Amino acid sequence: MQNSGDTSDRAGNASRPVPDGACDCHVHVIGPVARYPMLRERAYTPPEASVEALKLHLAQHRLSRTVLIQPSFYGTDNTCLLDALHALGGSGRGVAVIDEQTPDAELASMTAAGVRGVRVNLESIGVRDPAAARRALDALAVRIAPLGWHVQIYAASHVLAACADVIAALPVPVVLDHFATLQCVKGAEQPDLAVLAELVRSGRAYIKLSAPYRIATQDAEYGVVRQFMRCFAEANPARVLWASDWPHTDRAPGRLPTEVSPFRTIDDGAALALLLDTLQDPALQRRVLVENPAALYGFHTGI
Repeated sequence: MQNSGDTSDRAGNASRPVPDGACDCHVHVIGPVARYPMLRERAYTPPEASVEALKLHLAQHRLSRTVLIQPSFYGTDNTCLLDALHALGGSGRGVAVIDEQTPDAELASMTAAGVRGVRVNLESIGVRDPAAARRALDALAVRIAPLGWHVQIYAASHVLAACADVIAALPVPVVLDHFATLQCVKGAEQPDLAVLAELVRSGRAYIKLSAPYRIATQDAEYGVVRQFMRCFAEANPARVLWASDWPHTDRAPGRLPTEVSPFRTIDDGAALALLLDTLQDPALQRRVLVENPAALYGFHTGI
């Protein structure tokens, strides 16, 4: 259903101008396996997605800046991300994955390369135990706070809602991935939305309006995607980001984790148009696409 023709809810006005300095806040670069080996135990294997292909994606959609996110299949080996940041120069920033064995010197080196955050999966540290989540996130925050980094959290919406007080108490900025994984099938009145919107309203969390195809299972649910967008923008426009999730990794049904699964076929222009058509105020569009990323990722200063 995700690649079928647009409906009125899903379609946007593609002619709306993209503001100068716009940023795609969630992309991946995937290098040759011979140079950048993947984890032996991984959930899926994607094809390559080069820096050159990323640059083409950005140019096609009039995007000037981007944020590379460390994918799960590389674990804590951020080499591919760091090499890509070097190739992008000042137009790129990164969000890495680290663990307790990552040396402080390596963190400092990553900061110099353009890394501005660390990604964590709350589901892996205690889905039903907010105390365990608090301990893990507090320890992580202590390490990254002196670097000026933020924590980017990927987890189910009910996990995030259960840990809202933990997230609000962290001494570093927090970014919630992919609409905080709110599922459109539950509608715009679901309790998790109110809890997460309050986190955004309070300024304790950013929300990333990215990959709506991950939360909408059919075209008819894109009306709810629009409601989510408006809800978070009204809650706190200074804490809203946008991203494409390029190149749209997937695990094809029936394939082993070590077998290559093709990328999803996603219209990134339509995804950007959906944002511009839903949040039509040019000042709000500039805030979401330019000003908020510049402030969070440090694009307004040199690396």
